[in-house]
Amino acid sequence: MSVWSVCFLLVYVLSFQGIVNGDEKKCDFFKGRWVWDDSESNQMYTGLECPFINNGLNCQKNGRPDNTYLNYRWQPHSCSLPRFNGEEFLVRNKGKKIMFVGDSLSSNQWQSLVCMLYNHARLIIPSIIHGGSISTVSFPEYGVSVMYLKNGFLVDIVVEEKGRVLKLDSISRGAKWEEADILIFNSYHWWIHGGQLKTWDYYRVGDMLYKDMALMDAYRIALTTWAKWVDSNINPKKTQVFFQGISAVHYEGKDWGAPNIKNCEGQTGPIQGFRYPGNRYPGEQVVKDVLQKMKNPAYLLDITLLTQLRKDGHPAKYADGPMDCSHWCLAGVPDTWNQILYTVLLKD
Repeated sequence: MSVWSVCFLLVYVLSFQGIVNGDEKKCDFFKGRWVWDDSESNQMYTGLECPFINNGLNCQKNGRPDNTYLNYRWQPHSCSLPRFNGEEFLVRNKGKKIMFVGDSLSSNQWQSLVCMLYNHARLIIPSIIHGGSISTVSFPEYGVSVMYLKNGFLVDIVVEEKGRVLKLDSISRGAKWEEADILIFNSYHWWIHGGQLKTWDYYRVGDMLYKDMALMDAYRIALTTWAKWVDSNINPKKTQVFFQGISAVHYEGKDWGAPNIKNCEGQTGPIQGFRYPGNRYPGEQVVKDVLQKMKNPAYLLDITLLTQLRKDGHPAKYADGPMDCSHWCLAGVPDTWNQILYTVLLKD
């Protein structure tokens, strides 16, 4: 081994001792604040360079005039996150399948990750395949596939004689999940849709059909069904399981203590500090309760606070469609979710 190789290895080991200048035992990746960082090292890719970004998330391409939202870095309390290294990620996960399963926020994170990897693998031409509800970007030199499988409820939804029915205690489409080596699940935003966006009419549990049920009760039953499925069907020695926490929306300024602001439109900076002035989401505790009861608990990517603080990170009117204060510009906030995912995977 050369002197330079030894030096590189030493720096690498030291950088992760305590997760980069911090005490790992005290480090909570999800408690911190956003700090200004306009250095080139904080720019992992741009929306103009990555070919995998949906039009509705490509704020730069759609003419957003400011770029300040790109110049903030998430700073946990007692440590710093290591810089994302795409080549390291691909090498460590050689031959693996990485699958995001969930709603459009899962897709948001999936697009972010493939752009981060593409930026570090420009000499390789990745392929993208869309087939039904699944999309796959492959990096053939490494044998790595990064997939997104659309499934916003995780449990089954079927059409019966009475209408559209959410079967809260049934999962019949999990076979694809078993093929993955790394699974990142998500489910929340479809549950809180109302009006024309609501996609079900009834709930079913066993033989019982319900027209009405407290939303968080239904969500808890469904997540418990998912958790039991994972415990029964996923081998933790082969597959790592993550759950993407609840991503914030910013449709009403009063939610963050600014009643005179209508929504996320025109916001150019995050909420300063370590605390969000508004309420937490009721689904947060449901997710934590269900995960704690799993035989092999999924790792919670607890992104709620770090997204609540980023009222400036949404496409807003640059979404190539209706006002969007729910999804996230790419490049942007979801890159931090993947930076944390990368850090957690490196620790194992």
